[in-house]
Amino acid sequence: MKLQQLIFVAFLLSTLITTKVFADCTCEPVQPTGDKNKALKFKLIALASILISGSIGVSIPFAGKIFPALRPEKDGYFVVKAFAAGVILATAFIHILPQAFESLTSPCLKDHPWADFPFTGFVAMVATIMTLLFETSSEAYQVRAAATRVVGDSKDEEMNSVDGGLVHASHGHVHGSSMLKIADGKDEVRRYRIVSQVLELGIIVHSVIIGLSLGASKSPKTIRPLIAALSFHQFFEGLGLGGSIFQAKIKSLTTIMMGTSFALTTPSGIVIGILISNTYYGKSSKALVVEGVLNAASAGILIYMALVDLLSPDFKNPRMQNNKLLLLSSNVSLFLGTGLMSLLAKWA
Repeated sequence: MKLQQLIFVAFLLSTLITTKVFADCTCEPVQPTGDKNKALKFKLIALASILISGSIGVSIPFAGKIFPALRPEKDGYFVVKAFAAGVILATAFIHILPQAFESLTSPCLKDHPWADFPFTGFVAMVATIMTLLFETSSEAYQVRAAATRVVGDSKDEEMNSVDGGLVHASHGHVHGSSMLKIADGKDEVRRYRIVSQVLELGIIVHSVIIGLSLGASKSPKTIRPLIAALSFHQFFEGLGLGGSIFQAKIKSLTTIMMGTSFALTTPSGIVIGILISNTYYGKSSKALVVEGVLNAASAGILIYMALVDLLSPDFKNPRMQNNKLLLLSSNVSLFLGTGLMSLLAKWA
């Protein structure tokens, strides 16, 4: 099964599992009813605002085709990418992981086995390791497949050659040069394809949860400040994801599908939350367990992706290390991205 299909299946499963969560814990009072019509109005505004913000954010990296300064071969792209990676890192550490700890250490779960075990950190750790194993195994498989194709092509050239002496030399030359090209150029594209797909998986899981929580809320006072905060949240996350998709050089149709899936995930969660708002309680034991585990796994994935796949390769790149101005600009951009995203935690 292709990773795009796995992402779609994960989205459906997380949605279906969460919609089956009902109240079976009364240790916390139910949210006040408030003005349902006013709350619905704010939810619809949030849906439209988040959809537009996410769509713009994930599309900006592709503006490099129009604005040369944003192309990957330009220094400005390193700066923009550092900002986006900082946003993703802060999303994991400041937004998602604390929510996971809060859910899995809630008083409502005092009778559950994980109440006496740091289950949040364990799930995040396992998700990080699984991401590493998935990436390395996927890269190894693709390298072996590419090498097999090269060997097959060189054998075809050997069969078409007439001079036996030239056959041996030609075979060695073609095989060696082709493998160098694979190791040099295609490996980078291959890596970014895996990165973009795994990154989207982590973001989608979290986006479903925040959309569901907003859609199920009955308090206008709770929803109103979340509109701007979550709009910026989706914009910055989209920027980071769009940058990875752009560098992966994925086919146009797949690119559109990935961008559309990201843009629609949180709004879809809001719609589901609205539909089940009368039966969904965020403080029920089932809701806390499902949201806590999914958030912890999502945080582990995003932390790994931000540090290992997005930041480390660029900051170790000789091009950046030999350019003091670019290195300084990227560092400032990284801190700016983490700072702004951390500041949003005050409202979302």
